[in-house]
Amino acid sequence: MRLLPRTRERWLLKRIPPGPSVRLDQRCIFIMPSAVGMAFMIALLLMLVAAINYQNSLAYALTFLLGSVFIVTILHTWRNLAGLVLQATRAQAVFLGEQVRFRVRLESRGRLYQAVALCWPGGELQRVDVPAGGTCEVELSLPSEHRGWLKPGRLRVESRFPLGLLVAWSWVDLQLAALVYPRPEAGELPQTAGTDDVDEGSRAHGAGVDDYQGLRDWQPGDSRRRLHWKAFSRGQGLLVKDFSALVGEEPLLDLDALDGDLEARLSRLCHWVLELSSRQQPFALRLAGKTMGPGDGADHRNLCLRELALFGQQEREP
Repeated sequence: MRLLPRTRERWLLKRIPPGPSVRLDQRCIFIMPSAVGMAFMIALLLMLVAAINYQNSLAYALTFLLGSVFIVTILHTWRNLAGLVLQATRAQAVFLGEQVRFRVRLESRGRLYQAVALCWPGGELQRVDVPAGGTCEVELSLPSEHRGWLKPGRLRVESRFPLGLLVAWSWVDLQLAALVYPRPEAGELPQTAGTDDVDEGSRAHGAGVDDYQGLRDWQPGDSRRRLHWKAFSRGQGLLVKDFSALVGEEPLLDLDALDGDLEARLSRLCHWVLELSSRQQPFALRLAGKTMGPGDGADHRNLCLRELALFGQQEREP
């Protein structure tokens, strides 16, 4: 009886539990004859029938020799996966519509593994050789079709080495996940004054990009674009150019201030997060009453992009 997909998944969950690292052993590896192997077995059966019919000793010898080769191939095909360690590596975030590139590390803790193939269900196999006692990486791509976490699920690992008569395979869940940001789309800047109730003369100065104030010591998180290389070449250490802006003048990117459907509004906000970050302009982002910032720099940009990607989704972590 053929197992239903959900039943198969529950069975695999118990037999091969998910994890960032999986070592293939006898519980994880399945093996059966390939199409070529089935044809080989039928040919052996016909040879055996012919040998019995004609009582030919040479036919018996050839049949049993090829049969023993088939049996030995079972062990070698299984051993080409046994002991192999698969590890997940962190996938880079992408924007909606781009290809997500997952990297899987294959590690050998002993022998050489040859012609090991990996693919997603229904995808194209990618074959690699894993050196004895070494590692190699395989890059597998998937299209991003929706924002949020992209979880490809179980990965097929198989081997037909050495003769292709049998196929040994396994389904492993390395808990791979990649964050997909909304697709950036240009549109009107949804900005409002951060402190409209404050008088012009009473606003204080803070970090910004408007007025040059001088040089200060470099601190972790400072943009490399502001480094003063001439001072560094004169042996004065790492200094950065300091700018100021009026506090309260930072743009506020408010989701509720935009018109249109949710995905279109998130795409426009994503565009302006990238645009203002490239200008090194401090800004704040407000999503359904939750405000991030004001701030600037890569950390603030990544935080805002993450919140845009996961907005309205219950699952926040992969």
